[in-house]
Amino acid sequence: MDILSIVGVIAGIGAILTGMTLEGGEIGSLLNLPAFIIVFGGTIGAALLQSPVKLVMKALKMLSWIFRPPTMDLREQREKIVGLAMLARKNGLLGLEPQIDMEEDEFIKMGLQLLIDGCQPATLRSMLELELSAIESNELQASKVFEAMGGYAPTIGIIGAVLGLIHVMQNLASPALLGAGIATAFVATVYGVGSANLIFLPIANKLKTQVLAMSQGREMLIEGFNSIAMGENPRIIEIKLSSYVNN
Repeated sequence: MDILSIVGVIAGIGAILTGMTLEGGEIGSLLNLPAFIIVFGGTIGAALLQSPVKLVMKALKMLSWIFRPPTMDLREQREKIVGLAMLARKNGLLGLEPQIDMEEDEFIKMGLQLLIDGCQPATLRSMLELELSAIESNELQASKVFEAMGGYAPTIGIIGAVLGLIHVMQNLASPALLGAGIATAFVATVYGVGSANLIFLPIANKLKTQVLAMSQGREMLIEGFNSIAMGENPRIIEIKLSSYVNN
C-alpha cells in the first residue's frame, strides 16, 4: 500500500476544503450535479475519443498502481540471477529449464528461455531490450490517458462556466433562476482545474514514475541474463548487479 498516495489525496483536497471553510464558505456549495456531469462526463468522453480501447483498458488496470504499486525487490532479483548463474555454471544452460515453470514474471521467463535456447549474448540482449522497450512504451502510453484528461478537464470546466453564464443571461428577467446558473459557472471551473491538478495529472506522473522504476529493474535482469550467457563468474555478476541495487 502506497501511504503517500492516500496522504496526498487527503492533504490536497482537505487543504482546499479547510481553506474554504475558514473563509466562511460552505462545502455544500461545491456540490453541483450539472457542473459535475459537464466536467467529468466531457473529460472522460474526450479521453475515450483520443485513445484506443486497448489503451484505455490498460490505463484502468494500471489505476490500482496508485495505491498498490507493482514492486520489484532488486536485492531479491539480484540473488535470483546469481543463483541462476551458479546453476548454469554447474549444470549448463539446459539445467535452467526447470526454473521456467517456477517463474510467474513473463519477462524472466523470456530471459530463461533465450538462455536455454543458446542465444548469443548480443542477440539475447537485443531481444530483451526490444521487449523492455515495448512494455515501457505501452505502459507510458497508458499513463498518458490520465495526462490527457488533466489537459482536457480545465478547458471543459471553462465550457461549463460559459454554459452557466448563458443560462444566467437567458434568465436576467427572473432573479430566482440566476443563482443556479452562476453556481454552475463557478463550480464547473473549480471541478475542471481541481480535478486536473489534484487527480488526473498527479495520477499520470505517479504511473510514469512507477513504470520507469520497473524498467530499471528489468534493465538489471537484462544485464544479469547477458552475463550468464557470456559465462561470467557468479561472483562477478553479483558485483556488477550491485550497482543497480545501491542506486
